[in-house]
Amino acid sequence: MDQPVSKASSNTTMRPASGAVMDRVVPPSRRKVVLRKTLRYGAPVVVIGLLWAGWRLVPASGTLSVSQDQLTVATVQSAPFLDYLPVRATVAPLNVTFIDAIQGGEVSEVVAKDGALVKNGDVLAHLTNPQLQLDVTSREAQIASQLGAVSAQRLTLQQTRTTEETQLTEARYNLLKAKRELSIRQQLHGQGFESDANVQSYRDEADYYAQRLKRLENALALDLNVADRQGNEIDEEAQRLRSNLDVVETSLNALVLRAPLDGRLTNFDLQPGQSLKAGDKIGQIDSEGQYRLDADIDEFYLGRVAIGERAEADLGDTKLPMTVSRVHPQVTNGQFRAELTFDRPPPAGLRRGESVDLRITLGETHRALVLPNGAWLEASGGSSAFVMASGDHGADRVSITSGRRNPEQVEITGGLRDGDRVIVSSYNSYKNFNHLSIH
Repeated sequence: MDQPVSKASSNTTMRPASGAVMDRVVPPSRRKVVLRKTLRYGAPVVVIGLLWAGWRLVPASGTLSVSQDQLTVATVQSAPFLDYLPVRATVAPLNVTFIDAIQGGEVSEVVAKDGALVKNGDVLAHLTNPQLQLDVTSREAQIASQLGAVSAQRLTLQQTRTTEETQLTEARYNLLKAKRELSIRQQLHGQGFESDANVQSYRDEADYYAQRLKRLENALALDLNVADRQGNEIDEEAQRLRSNLDVVETSLNALVLRAPLDGRLTNFDLQPGQSLKAGDKIGQIDSEGQYRLDADIDEFYLGRVAIGERAEADLGDTKLPMTVSRVHPQVTNGQFRAELTFDRPPPAGLRRGESVDLRITLGETHRALVLPNGAWLEASGGSSAFVMASGDHGADRVSITSGRRNPEQVEITGGLRDGDRVIVSSYNSYKNFNHLSIH
């Protein structure tokens, strides 16, 4: 009985041992442990990285995405800046004299031809003006009548002076005669042949002529002063009338149009029967063989081109020095005009209207930070530029200051440093953006 129990007990003891084997925790492999840790700690990092990358790929506000192929990039560098301005100028006569019609009228005859060389005083055309001719005739008659009256006044004045001088001469003679007679009577009185009363009468007569002579001399002196003043007034009046007569005759002579000086007649296109008013321009006379250059320059350089600036004209195989002689400050269509004169006589082959390449020197050559002069300046005006970021994946607009320019360079005076890489192609497509994303 004891053995079965013992056997059963033995079996009972074996079951727990067998169950312990089945429920034992099996340790995970190293590979699974690493995988679990990677999933636990790495997933958040990956998610954050993806979010950051997505944020970087989304363009910021005010950012435009552009292709690298559309851009031209240049590097800011320190280089010699050549301060000059090339322009295209036009040959013009050095001196131009405009011809105006002094009197209105109808063209009766055209004598000169446009483009002809004329001398001072040459007849260019004849005008007719019947009303003017009638007015001139009437005015001449009036002036002639007034001159006649002035001459009569002068004659009367002269006659008055002659009469007074005659009276003065007679008074002197009478006084001399009375004094002589008195002297004789006094001698006779001393000899007892003449009475006191008779001598006294001769003395009274001599005194009378002496007083009369004195009065005439005083009157003549006063009259001479008045006569001189009246004579001057008469002379002035006569001169004024003669001047008026000259003006009247000149107005009639103005119907003959003449060249005011030597030169080449241009813009002269009068036709017979054409009506002109006083002041109408009928042509001009250009100085022959004397020329200047007229250059139309961008208004950007208005404050830099001044009288006295040096320049050089390229006339094929010849380069001639020139000087800016005049600057017109008026701006028309974004340009102003400068006139330049030759420092020495130009070649004989120059013709009015011919185009000449010109190079105006604006300052001395010096080193400066420069960028290429190009389309980027049109939209920015030289006040901002797109600077490439590191890696060339983007560009940011920065404020800059620019100075002088020539056809190849623009001087950078602030906002950029030597070595900065700047977009120098046109900004027209992204002038309203401050950031560029480059792909």
